[in-house]
Amino acid sequence: MGVMKRMSGILQAKTNKLLDKAEDPRESLDLSYQKLLENLQKVRRSVADVTTAKKRIELQATQLQAQADKLQQQAKDALSQDREDLAREALARRAALAPQLDELQTQHQQVATQEAKLIATAQNLQVQVDAFRTKKETMKATYTAAEAQTKIGEAVSGISESMGDAGMSVQRAQDKIDSMQARAGAMDELLASGALTDLTNPVDDIQAQLDQVSATNTVDADLAALKAELGTAAPAQLGTAEPSATTPASEGGAPA
Repeated sequence: MGVMKRMSGILQAKTNKLLDKAEDPRESLDLSYQKLLENLQKVRRSVADVTTAKKRIELQATQLQAQADKLQQQAKDALSQDREDLAREALARRAALAPQLDELQTQHQQVATQEAKLIATAQNLQVQVDAFRTKKETMKATYTAAEAQTKIGEAVSGISESMGDAGMSVQRAQDKIDSMQARAGAMDELLASGALTDLTNPVDDIQAQLDQVSATNTVDADLAALKAELGTAAPAQLGTAEPSATTPASEGGAPA
């Protein structure tokens, strides 16, 4: 029994939580306002019914009073014609209408009192309905503003998280770029040193060494040729030099 009661309580709590989460206070306020309007409409219909009953009583009283006045006039006419018997009959009938008129008067007073109470109730309820409507619209506007502010906060929070994710993505991309650039530089160095074979210029390592020796020999040959050219040019320049002015024409010549 205790277990079932606890399970029922838990189920009720969860149900209330789900209902609270799904409930829109604006819709609840509109529903409450609608119920107030329905109650006000019921009170107004009651006022209309009581007013109709009062008018019916007034109509019956008017008809009975007209009938009593007619009997009174008939009694007078009978006496004027020396018909006392008819006058007595008319007065007897008129007297029979008096209790009915009194009863209608009592009912009319009761109905009029009830009508006045219902009218006062309808007026008070109208004031309450108008006040609730004003409060309802104010609360709905406040809730809408709070909801919009909450959504803006959630959006800003989402943007902040997205910016954080974007920053991490940028950092990862930069790390990959740096890594690829480092690998490319290392490959260039390895290709330049000959440690790796350049696939765009497929030469094996032996051919590469032979090419290097050939290049070295070519450089040495060019250097030797340049030296030989410079050595040949120097003696030629020395043989074409003019004699000095102080040198005698001939070592054994006659004196002047």
